Amino acid sequence: MLLATTDELLLDDLLRLAAAASVTPVVEHDLLGLRRSWHAAGLVVVGHDLAEPLARAEPVRRSGVVVAGSSSGSADLYRCAFGIGADAVFRLPTDESALAGKFADALDGGVRTAKTLAVVGGCGGAGATTLASAVAVFGNRRGFRTMLIDGDPLGGGIELALGIEHDDGDRWPKLLNASGRVSAAALRSALPTVDGLSVLSWDRSDVTVLPPETMSAVLGAAERSSDLVVVDLPRRADPAVEEGFVRASAVLLVVPRDVRSTAAAKRLVGPLREVAGELRVVARDSRPNGLSPADVAAHLGLPLATKLGFEKDLPTAMDQGRFDPRPRGPLGRAAAEILDLFGLYGSAAA
Repeated sequence: MLLATTDELLLDDLLRLAAAASVTPVVEHDLLGLRRSWHAAGLVVVGHDLAEPLARAEPVRRSGVVVAGSSSGSADLYRCAFGIGADAVFRLPTDESALAGKFADALDGGVRTAKTLAVVGGCGGAGATTLASAVAVFGNRRGFRTMLIDGDPLGGGIELALGIEHDDGDRWPKLLNASGRVSAAALRSALPTVDGLSVLSWDRSDVTVLPPETMSAVLGAAERSSDLVVVDLPRRADPAVEEGFVRASAVLLVVPRDVRSTAAAKRLVGPLREVAGELRVVARDSRPNGLSPADVAAHLGLPLATKLGFEKDLPTAMDQGRFDPRPRGPLGRAAAEILDLFGLYGSAAA
Protein backbone atom coordinates (compact mmCIF):
# COMPACT_ATOMS: atom_id res chain seq x y z
CA MET A 1 0.00 0.00 0.00
CA LEU A 2 1.23 3.48 -0.88
CA LEU A 3 0.44 6.74 0.98
CA ALA A 4 1.31 9.97 -0.80
CA THR A 5 0.88 13.42 0.73
CA THR A 6 2.86 16.50 1.75
CA ASP A 7 0.35 17.26 4.51
CA GLU A 8 1.95 16.07 7.77
CA LEU A 9 -1.32 16.18 9.73
CA LEU A 10 -3.08 14.07 7.10
CA LEU A 11 -0.13 11.67 6.98
CA ASP A 12 -0.32 11.21 10.75
CA ASP A 13 -4.00 10.26 10.45
CA LEU A 14 -3.32 7.85 7.60
CA LEU A 15 -0.43 6.18 9.41
CA ARG A 16 -2.56 5.79 12.54
CA LEU A 17 -5.32 4.05 10.54
CA ALA A 18 -2.76 1.86 8.77
CA ALA A 19 -1.24 0.79 12.07
CA ALA A 20 -4.68 -0.09 13.43
CA ALA A 21 -5.18 -2.35 10.39
CA SER A 22 -1.70 -3.90 10.85
CA VAL A 23 -0.57 -2.51 7.48
CA THR A 24 2.93 -1.11 6.90
CA PRO A 25 2.66 1.28 3.95
CA VAL A 26 5.24 2.86 1.67
CA VAL A 27 5.16 6.66 2.08
CA GLU A 28 5.95 9.21 -0.63
CA HIS A 29 6.14 12.90 0.26
CA ASP A 30 6.09 14.51 -3.19
CA LEU A 31 4.68 14.20 -6.71
CA LEU A 32 7.85 12.66 -8.12
CA GLY A 33 7.82 9.85 -5.58
CA LEU A 34 4.10 9.27 -6.15
CA ARG A 35 4.55 8.98 -9.90
CA ARG A 36 7.57 6.68 -9.46
CA SER A 37 5.55 4.31 -7.25
CA TRP A 38 2.24 4.70 -9.09
CA HIS A 39 2.09 1.11 -10.38
CA ALA A 40 3.97 -0.58 -7.52
CA ALA A 41 1.19 -0.86 -4.91
CA GLY A 42 -2.15 -2.59 -4.85
CA LEU A 43 -3.76 0.38 -3.08
CA VAL A 44 -2.68 4.00 -3.58
CA VAL A 45 -3.96 6.66 -1.16
CA VAL A 46 -3.44 10.13 -2.61
CA GLY A 47 -3.68 13.12 -0.28
CA HIS A 48 -5.87 16.01 -1.36
CA ASP A 49 -2.73 18.16 -1.74
CA LEU A 50 -1.17 15.91 -4.42
CA ALA A 51 -4.32 14.89 -6.30
CA GLU A 52 -4.56 18.04 -8.42
CA PRO A 53 -0.84 18.14 -9.39
CA LEU A 54 -1.10 14.44 -10.20
CA ALA A 55 -4.08 15.06 -12.47
CA ARG A 56 -2.12 17.68 -14.39
CA ALA A 57 0.65 15.10 -14.91
CA GLU A 58 -1.94 12.83 -16.61
CA PRO A 59 -0.82 9.47 -15.17
CA VAL A 60 -1.98 6.21 -16.75
CA ARG A 61 -5.35 5.41 -15.20
CA ARG A 62 -5.41 2.41 -12.85
CA SER A 63 -7.72 0.83 -10.29
CA GLY A 64 -7.09 0.80 -6.55
CA VAL A 65 -6.65 4.58 -6.16
CA VAL A 66 -8.46 6.61 -3.50
CA VAL A 67 -8.25 10.24 -2.37
CA ALA A 68 -8.16 11.25 1.29
CA GLY A 69 -8.52 14.66 2.87
CA SER A 70 -10.38 16.80 5.37
CA SER A 71 -14.16 16.73 5.65
CA SER A 72 -14.20 20.50 5.32
CA GLY A 73 -13.05 20.38 1.70
CA SER A 74 -15.52 17.81 0.31
CA ALA A 75 -16.20 19.56 -3.00
CA ASP A 76 -12.51 19.91 -3.80
CA LEU A 77 -11.91 16.27 -2.83
CA TYR A 78 -14.43 14.97 -5.34
CA ARG A 79 -13.08 17.26 -8.08
CA CYS A 80 -9.55 15.99 -7.41
CA ALA A 81 -10.72 12.38 -7.35
CA PHE A 82 -12.43 12.79 -10.70
CA GLY A 83 -9.26 14.25 -12.17
CA ILE A 84 -7.17 11.14 -11.41
CA GLY A 85 -9.89 8.52 -11.89
CA ALA A 86 -9.98 7.55 -8.21
CA ASP A 87 -12.29 4.76 -7.06
CA ALA A 88 -13.43 6.53 -3.89
CA VAL A 89 -13.09 9.58 -1.67
CA PHE A 90 -12.55 9.42 2.09
CA ARG A 91 -13.25 12.51 4.22
CA LEU A 92 -11.47 12.46 7.56
CA PRO A 93 -12.42 12.05 10.32
CA THR A 94 -15.94 11.24 9.04
CA ASP A 95 -14.88 8.25 6.91
CA GLU A 96 -12.14 6.86 9.16
CA SER A 97 -13.78 3.47 9.73
CA ALA A 98 -14.43 2.99 6.02
CA LEU A 99 -10.84 3.88 5.15
CA ALA A 100 -9.55 1.52 7.86
CA GLY A 101 -11.59 -1.23 6.21
CA LYS A 102 -9.99 -0.37 2.88
CA PHE A 103 -6.56 -0.70 4.49
CA ALA A 104 -7.50 -4.09 5.93
CA ASP A 105 -8.57 -5.21 2.46
CA ALA A 106 -5.07 -4.33 1.25
CA LEU A 107 -3.61 -6.54 3.98
CA ASP A 108 -5.86 -9.41 2.87
CA GLY A 109 -4.54 -9.09 -0.67
CA GLY A 110 -7.24 -6.82 -2.01
CA VAL A 111 -10.99 -7.17 -2.27
CA ARG A 112 -12.06 -10.39 -3.97
CA THR A 113 -15.38 -10.73 -5.67
CA ALA A 114 -16.20 -14.24 -4.51
CA LYS A 115 -19.28 -15.96 -5.82
CA THR A 116 -21.23 -17.09 -2.74
CA LEU A 117 -23.73 -19.90 -3.28
CA ALA A 118 -26.12 -20.92 -0.50
CA VAL A 119 -27.67 -24.39 -0.66
CA VAL A 120 -30.78 -25.37 1.30
CA GLY A 121 -33.05 -28.39 1.25
CA GLY A 122 -36.72 -27.96 0.42
CA CYS A 123 -37.50 -30.72 2.93
CA GLY A 124 -35.67 -33.06 5.26
CA GLY A 125 -33.22 -35.38 3.51
CA ALA A 126 -33.30 -33.45 0.25
CA GLY A 127 -29.56 -33.81 -0.29
CA ALA A 128 -28.51 -30.18 0.16
CA THR A 129 -25.33 -31.04 2.07
CA THR A 130 -24.27 -33.54 -0.58
CA LEU A 131 -24.84 -31.03 -3.37
CA ALA A 132 -23.07 -28.21 -1.48
CA SER A 133 -20.07 -30.48 -0.92
CA ALA A 134 -20.00 -31.49 -4.59
CA VAL A 135 -20.17 -27.91 -5.88
CA ALA A 136 -17.30 -26.95 -3.56
CA VAL A 137 -15.19 -30.00 -4.44
CA PHE A 138 -15.59 -29.54 -8.20
CA GLY A 139 -15.11 -25.76 -7.93
CA ASN A 140 -11.85 -26.47 -6.14
CA ARG A 141 -10.85 -28.96 -8.84
CA ARG A 142 -11.43 -26.30 -11.47
CA GLY A 143 -8.76 -24.18 -9.80
CA PHE A 144 -10.99 -21.74 -7.92
CA ARG A 145 -9.97 -20.85 -4.38
CA THR A 146 -12.94 -22.37 -2.59
CA MET A 147 -14.34 -22.47 0.93
CA LEU A 148 -17.14 -24.80 2.04
CA ILE A 149 -19.10 -23.62 5.08
CA ASP A 150 -21.50 -25.74 7.11
CA GLY A 151 -24.10 -23.27 8.37
CA ASP A 152 -26.30 -25.87 10.05
CA PRO A 153 -25.29 -26.69 13.67
CA LEU A 154 -28.02 -29.33 13.86
CA GLY A 155 -27.04 -31.11 10.65
CA GLY A 156 -25.05 -34.29 10.25
CA GLY A 157 -21.80 -32.39 9.73
CA ILE A 158 -20.03 -31.78 6.46
CA GLU A 159 -16.71 -32.80 8.00
CA LEU A 160 -18.05 -36.32 8.65
CA ALA A 161 -19.00 -36.68 5.00
CA LEU A 162 -15.58 -35.44 3.92
CA GLY A 163 -13.73 -37.60 6.43
CA ILE A 164 -11.93 -34.73 8.20
CA GLU A 165 -13.57 -34.87 11.64
CA HIS A 166 -10.22 -35.75 13.23
CA ASP A 167 -8.15 -33.22 11.27
CA ASP A 168 -6.61 -30.22 13.03
CA GLY A 169 -8.16 -26.80 12.48
CA ASP A 170 -10.80 -24.44 13.82
CA ARG A 171 -14.52 -25.16 13.87
CA TRP A 172 -17.44 -22.79 14.41
CA PRO A 173 -17.30 -22.86 18.25
CA LYS A 174 -13.79 -21.33 18.10
CA LEU A 175 -15.23 -18.40 16.13
CA LEU A 176 -18.31 -17.61 18.25
CA ASN A 177 -16.86 -14.32 19.50
CA ALA A 178 -16.00 -13.11 16.02
CA SER A 179 -17.66 -9.88 14.94
CA GLY A 180 -16.79 -6.79 12.98
CA ARG A 181 -13.89 -7.68 10.72
CA VAL A 182 -12.17 -11.08 10.70
CA SER A 183 -8.82 -11.43 8.94
CA ALA A 184 -9.36 -13.34 5.72
CA ALA A 185 -5.85 -14.77 5.72
CA ALA A 186 -6.11 -15.85 9.37
CA LEU A 187 -9.45 -17.57 8.80
CA ARG A 188 -8.25 -19.54 5.81
CA SER A 189 -5.01 -20.61 7.52
CA ALA A 190 -6.92 -21.80 10.62
CA LEU A 191 -9.34 -24.13 8.84
CA PRO A 192 -8.88 -27.80 7.94
CA THR A 193 -8.51 -28.53 4.24
CA VAL A 194 -9.25 -31.35 1.80
CA ASP A 195 -6.98 -31.24 -1.26
CA GLY A 196 -6.81 -27.45 -0.94
CA LEU A 197 -10.53 -26.99 -0.21
CA SER A 198 -11.00 -25.04 3.05
CA VAL A 199 -13.84 -26.33 5.24
CA LEU A 200 -15.61 -24.66 8.18
CA SER A 201 -17.81 -27.10 10.05
CA TRP A 202 -18.92 -28.06 13.55
CA ASP A 203 -17.34 -30.11 16.29
CA ARG A 204 -19.28 -32.33 18.69
CA SER A 205 -19.95 -29.53 21.21
CA ASP A 206 -23.40 -28.41 22.34
CA VAL A 207 -23.38 -25.12 20.40
CA THR A 208 -26.59 -24.92 18.36
CA VAL A 209 -26.95 -21.21 17.53
CA LEU A 210 -24.68 -18.72 15.79
CA PRO A 211 -24.83 -14.97 16.48
CA PRO A 212 -25.67 -13.16 13.21
CA GLU A 213 -22.64 -10.92 13.76
CA THR A 214 -20.42 -13.98 13.70
CA MET A 215 -21.99 -15.32 10.51
CA SER A 216 -21.56 -11.91 8.83
CA ALA A 217 -17.94 -11.49 9.93
CA VAL A 218 -16.93 -15.01 8.90
CA LEU A 219 -18.67 -14.84 5.52
CA GLY A 220 -17.03 -11.49 4.86
CA ALA A 221 -13.60 -12.96 5.55
CA ALA A 222 -14.42 -16.04 3.45
CA GLU A 223 -15.45 -13.87 0.50
CA ARG A 224 -12.30 -11.75 0.73
CA SER A 225 -10.06 -14.82 0.59
CA SER A 226 -11.94 -16.92 -1.97
CA ASP A 227 -13.19 -17.12 -5.51
CA LEU A 228 -16.08 -19.39 -4.51
CA VAL A 229 -17.85 -19.76 -1.17
CA VAL A 230 -20.46 -22.52 -0.77
CA VAL A 231 -22.69 -22.36 2.32
CA ASP A 232 -24.91 -25.24 3.42
CA LEU A 233 -27.82 -23.63 5.30
CA PRO A 234 -30.75 -25.11 7.24
CA ARG A 235 -34.44 -24.53 6.56
CA ARG A 236 -35.11 -23.04 9.97
CA ALA A 237 -35.33 -19.28 10.34
CA ASP A 238 -32.96 -17.46 12.67
CA PRO A 239 -30.94 -14.24 12.25
CA ALA A 240 -27.65 -16.00 11.43
CA VAL A 241 -29.25 -18.20 8.77
CA GLU A 242 -30.98 -15.15 7.30
CA GLU A 243 -27.62 -13.39 7.15
CA GLY A 244 -26.27 -16.32 5.14
CA PHE A 245 -29.09 -16.06 2.62
CA VAL A 246 -28.79 -12.27 2.36
CA ARG A 247 -25.06 -12.41 1.62
CA ALA A 248 -25.36 -15.16 -0.99
CA SER A 249 -25.03 -14.32 -4.67
CA ALA A 250 -27.63 -17.02 -5.30
CA VAL A 251 -29.61 -19.60 -3.33
CA LEU A 252 -30.12 -23.15 -4.59
CA LEU A 253 -33.23 -24.91 -3.26
CA VAL A 254 -32.81 -28.70 -3.50
CA VAL A 255 -36.16 -30.46 -3.95
CA PRO A 256 -36.85 -34.19 -4.47
CA ARG A 257 -39.10 -34.76 -7.49
CA ASP A 258 -42.23 -35.95 -5.69
CA VAL A 259 -45.49 -34.26 -4.73
CA ARG A 260 -44.98 -34.13 -0.94
CA SER A 261 -41.44 -32.78 -1.14
CA THR A 262 -42.47 -30.16 -3.67
CA ALA A 263 -45.39 -29.11 -1.48
CA ALA A 264 -43.05 -28.77 1.51
CA ALA A 265 -40.59 -26.72 -0.53
CA LYS A 266 -43.39 -24.43 -1.69
CA ARG A 267 -43.72 -23.17 1.89
CA LEU A 268 -40.09 -22.00 1.81
CA VAL A 269 -40.25 -20.07 -1.44
CA GLY A 270 -41.96 -16.97 -0.02
CA PRO A 271 -39.59 -16.52 2.95
CA LEU A 272 -36.55 -17.22 0.78
CA ARG A 273 -37.61 -14.66 -1.82
CA GLU A 274 -37.63 -12.02 0.91
CA VAL A 275 -33.94 -12.53 1.68
CA ALA A 276 -32.38 -14.11 -1.42
CA GLY A 277 -31.18 -12.05 -4.34
CA GLU A 278 -31.45 -14.95 -6.80
CA LEU A 279 -33.33 -18.16 -6.08
CA ARG A 280 -33.21 -21.31 -8.24
CA VAL A 281 -34.36 -24.88 -7.78
CA VAL A 282 -32.37 -28.10 -8.14
CA ALA A 283 -34.74 -31.01 -8.86
CA ARG A 284 -33.40 -34.24 -7.37
CA ASP A 285 -34.43 -37.75 -8.42
CA SER A 286 -36.41 -39.42 -5.66
CA ARG A 287 -38.50 -42.22 -7.12
CA PRO A 288 -39.45 -43.67 -10.50
CA ASN A 289 -42.33 -41.92 -12.23
CA GLY A 290 -41.95 -38.81 -10.06
CA LEU A 291 -42.56 -35.26 -11.20
CA SER A 292 -40.39 -33.96 -14.00
CA PRO A 293 -37.77 -31.29 -13.17
CA ALA A 294 -39.78 -28.82 -15.23
CA ASP A 295 -42.94 -29.63 -13.24
CA VAL A 296 -41.14 -29.05 -9.93
CA ALA A 297 -39.78 -25.69 -11.13
CA ALA A 298 -43.18 -24.64 -12.50
CA HIS A 299 -45.00 -25.55 -9.29
CA LEU A 300 -42.52 -23.54 -7.23
CA GLY A 301 -42.45 -20.67 -9.70
CA LEU A 302 -38.65 -20.77 -9.82
CA PRO A 303 -36.07 -21.14 -12.58
CA LEU A 304 -34.49 -24.59 -12.79
CA ALA A 305 -30.74 -24.61 -12.08
CA THR A 306 -30.23 -28.28 -12.91
CA LYS A 307 -31.49 -31.77 -12.17
CA LEU A 308 -29.70 -34.12 -9.80
CA GLY A 309 -29.62 -37.87 -10.28
CA PHE A 310 -28.98 -40.56 -7.68
CA GLU A 311 -25.41 -41.82 -7.27
CA LYS A 312 -25.87 -45.26 -5.77
CA ASP A 313 -22.40 -45.83 -4.28
CA LEU A 314 -22.04 -42.39 -2.73
CA PRO A 315 -24.08 -42.76 0.52
CA THR A 316 -22.02 -45.76 1.61
CA ALA A 317 -18.79 -43.98 0.73
CA MET A 318 -19.84 -40.88 2.70
CA ASP A 319 -20.67 -43.03 5.75
CA GLN A 320 -17.05 -44.22 5.54
CA GLY A 321 -15.70 -40.66 5.28
CA ARG A 322 -14.99 -40.84 1.55
CA PHE A 323 -16.46 -38.14 -0.68
CA ASP A 324 -15.23 -38.56 -4.23
CA PRO A 325 -18.11 -38.20 -6.70
CA ARG A 326 -17.30 -39.12 -10.28
CA PRO A 327 -16.97 -36.12 -12.64
CA ARG A 328 -19.25 -37.85 -15.17
CA GLY A 329 -21.63 -39.21 -12.54
CA PRO A 330 -24.99 -37.60 -11.69
CA LEU A 331 -23.58 -35.46 -8.87
CA GLY A 332 -20.52 -34.40 -10.84
CA ARG A 333 -22.64 -33.37 -13.83
CA ALA A 334 -25.03 -31.38 -11.63
CA ALA A 335 -22.16 -29.60 -9.89
CA ALA A 336 -20.56 -28.79 -13.26
CA GLU A 337 -23.80 -27.34 -14.60
CA ILE A 338 -24.17 -25.14 -11.51
CA LEU A 339 -20.61 -23.88 -11.77
CA ASP A 340 -21.11 -23.11 -15.46
CA LEU A 341 -24.42 -21.38 -14.71
CA PHE A 342 -22.65 -18.89 -12.47
CA GLY A 343 -19.70 -18.30 -14.77
CA LEU A 344 -17.20 -20.49 -12.91
CA TYR A 345 -15.85 -22.19 -15.99
CA GLY A 346 -12.93 -24.57 -16.16
CA SER A 347 -11.92 -28.15 -16.80
CA ALA A 348 -12.65 -30.40 -13.82
CA ALA A 349 -10.02 -32.96 -13.02
CA ALA A 350 -10.99 -36.53 -13.83
